[in-house]
Amino acid sequence: MALTAKEAAIEVLTTLRNRGYSAYFVGGCVRDLLLGCEPADYDVATDASPDTVLCIFPNSIAVGAQFGVVLVNVRAQDGAQAFKVEVATYRSDIGYTDGRHPDQVRFTKTPQEDVQRRDFTINGLLLDPIKKEVLDYVHGQADLKDNIIRTIGDPQERFTEDKLRMLRAVRFAARLSYEIEPKTLAAVQRLAANIGQVSRERIRDEFDKMLTEGHSRRAFELLDSTGLLQQVLPEIAAMKGVQQPPQYHPEGDVWIHTLMLLEGLEKGCSPSLAWGVLLHDVGKPSTFRVAPDRIRFDQHAEVGTKMAEQICRRLRFSNDTTDQVMQLVANHMRFGDVKRMKASTLKRFMRMPCFEEHLELHRLDCNASHRDLSLYEYAREKFENTPQEQIRPAPLLSGNDLIAAGWQPGPHFKTALEAVEDAQLEGTVTSREEALSYVLTNFSQTDTSK
Repeated sequence: MALTAKEAAIEVLTTLRNRGYSAYFVGGCVRDLLLGCEPADYDVATDASPDTVLCIFPNSIAVGAQFGVVLVNVRAQDGAQAFKVEVATYRSDIGYTDGRHPDQVRFTKTPQEDVQRRDFTINGLLLDPIKKEVLDYVHGQADLKDNIIRTIGDPQERFTEDKLRMLRAVRFAARLSYEIEPKTLAAVQRLAANIGQVSRERIRDEFDKMLTEGHSRRAFELLDSTGLLQQVLPEIAAMKGVQQPPQYHPEGDVWIHTLMLLEGLEKGCSPSLAWGVLLHDVGKPSTFRVAPDRIRFDQHAEVGTKMAEQICRRLRFSNDTTDQVMQLVANHMRFGDVKRMKASTLKRFMRMPCFEEHLELHRLDCNASHRDLSLYEYAREKFENTPQEQIRPAPLLSGNDLIAAGWQPGPHFKTALEAVEDAQLEGTVTSREEALSYVLTNFSQTDTSK
């Protein structure tokens, strides 16, 4: 029978106890188990020192030895499956000069001391998985029952220690549909301007989770009410109050429209789709104008694409994710023309990387405005029923074929070969011979641009 992540963690915990050490499940895995959810991973807290843990588990890795954190590898008996269990030594943290890392770590012997350094009461619970007993030194079970996000101890101190905790408060409140306790909320609002002290990568990762955990509308409403949105993504905050033409957008302003799209995002969607949804209309505030006929946003997709790139670069996205987000923003208005596109144009559109994400963005865009899905259904039907070999056919001609036909190499090669591909996609040219005849009939053999 295959080993489970929970069984692997229990194996680590039992081994520590058999050596005479205290050990418990701790943090998010306990919270999730009490909520009836399967944890993404399991963390173990112990009074064994990091060096001791490394000795007991020879295949382990010290990932944060100065903070007492060791990653233990557990492999199933058949060797086919392995799990990583994070083991952390009980500790208390002293000082946070950089607003992220403790200046000094003091290893302790009791779990009571250890949980006092953690962020929220619902994340400060310990569990004995053998006896199925919960150790609660921070009243976390009561907050779980009452659906409350509350810091352990003074919220000002907890958020000053690590500013990222402000974003985590928002994320947990959104994901669990909880309320942020008033003093905790007031501290976030008071300290929101300090979020810039957190690395951009850590901020990006929190936003990725908010956008893909299935409750992104609630997350962004909380980001707005806490003041964090204005600090991290002022371009999104600028959408508030930007009116839209009611005949196309009866739902309201750009902010409401964007929130409605976020509400439609499925849990587990890709970060690139989620960011494309968030940023698809980011160019509207700066292109807003009232024309004689209606409100217009001239070239908002082009403007928005540049803004999306700036935001992605600012938050240290990978090049691949940045490119995909930019493509989603740049092309979201093209669906208005799909029924008028030539076959070649439509096929080129459909062969864009991750075209399914373009389709989904358009569907969400329609549902958050006029609710007319006819263009979406047309494009989806074409995409699903057009064979890939017709969308991406093998080239009928190459540059070598043109050289063999007596052509002089130059930029005109690209023009001729693209025209051949258009004819191929349109279905008017189907063989190498027809392609060569088409080129020789319609194009010069020399580069006339020189």
